Amino acid sequence: MSEQSGYNGWSNYETWCVNLWMSNDAGSDSYFNEMAQEIWNESEAELRADESVLFTRDEVATRVLAERFKEHHEEALSQIGEISIGGVFSDLLNAALGEVDWYEIAGHYIADVDKDEEK
Repeated sequence: MSEQSGYNGWSNYETWCVNLWMSNDAGSDSYFNEMAQEIWNESEAELRADESVLFTRDEVATRVLAERFKEHHEEALSQIGEISIGGVFSDLLNAALGEVDWYEIAGHYIADVDKDEEK
């Protein structure tokens, strides 16, 4: 019997769950898609000294977007935590967010940007 990893096509449950909520309604999905488009538009490939490609434009955009997604959710968690969450529940939420593969979610969004659009 083979061991199955991941969850519903994602690296783990936490990543799947965050992505699901990010795209759960038209408003948040639009917000994150616009963020992805803006970051992709502003990104450029990173080159080595010999002008060969070190990181493609997609890879750079994915890295930057992953960090923005992580910061967005950490900020939201800190605002919730200030209001009502403490102790074990705060620790559990932080642990769950620590398992999220932000790069995987960002890659999903970057794959869907309009690569012909330049704003």
